[in-house]
Amino acid sequence: MPDMTPGSKCPSPDVANTEQDEVWNGDDGRHWAANRERYDAMLARYTPHLLEAAEISPRERVLDIGCGAGVTTCAAARTARSGEALGVDLSWPLLDQARERAEREGQDNVRFERADAQVHSFPEASFDVAISRFGVMFFADPVAAFTNIARSLAPRGRVAFLCWQQPMENEWIVTLGAALAAHVEIPTMDEDGPGPFSLAEPERARSLLEEAGFDEVAIDPAQEPVSLGADVAEAMAFTEDMGPVRYLLAEVDPATRARALGSLREALTSHATEDGVRVGSAAWLVTARRA
Repeated sequence: MPDMTPGSKCPSPDVANTEQDEVWNGDDGRHWAANRERYDAMLARYTPHLLEAAEISPRERVLDIGCGAGVTTCAAARTARSGEALGVDLSWPLLDQARERAEREGQDNVRFERADAQVHSFPEASFDVAISRFGVMFFADPVAAFTNIARSLAPRGRVAFLCWQQPMENEWIVTLGAALAAHVEIPTMDEDGPGPFSLAEPERARSLLEEAGFDEVAIDPAQEPVSLGADVAEAMAFTEDMGPVRYLLAEVDPATRARALGSLREALTSHATEDGVRVGSAAWLVTARRA
């Protein structure tokens, strides 16, 4: 794969997951890039769970799937100080920020590539461990993707990733949804297709991994509050432009939009603390080995 320098938009190798490619290089990708620091703060409490489960040693080679703006890739590279870390993602805006992060932090054992992990030709057995912080739920064909990731791992190589539990177990989703439900229709989530909750059912995640060539699958709960903003005003600006909220309010009339945002503000205010707007969340911490 050609080296993608910051800002480069030259053609990439095959991308099978074209729908997600459009999403993460469209409004959602731009929103994540513009709110990088807020997303990093939102998910910060989960990063130590991931790194502890990955058990990265100093000389290991790490693959970070759906690396986004590179916070977990750079963290892994600091642990694998005599090894290396590769972060892959579909999003041009986020990869540009990931490269900037690595340069800013002076890390020379980390690199980033635009790649669809479902089909990318990773060199076989080239990594010791693959990690992902909420980046593996968006595959169009999860068995193909996890099979490809397994192929990239050394014999008995490891995978460790975080994925969301069911929506109703995530207070932050319930809070946002309940605030808007009185004003707009909330569509039923497709929990089997690509999306944040596609691996929310533990037995489905286990079955997919085993079919893809992994064993010793362990799925453990991880629960942390997520930070939506330093105060209500910041949380409002952040959540109002989140993909699900933005889509739900995109075509409503101004009066309905104003009422919905008023309800959202009330809901966020109820979760305001001295440490910002914090709402509960629940994830699965999944580990496995290449069979």
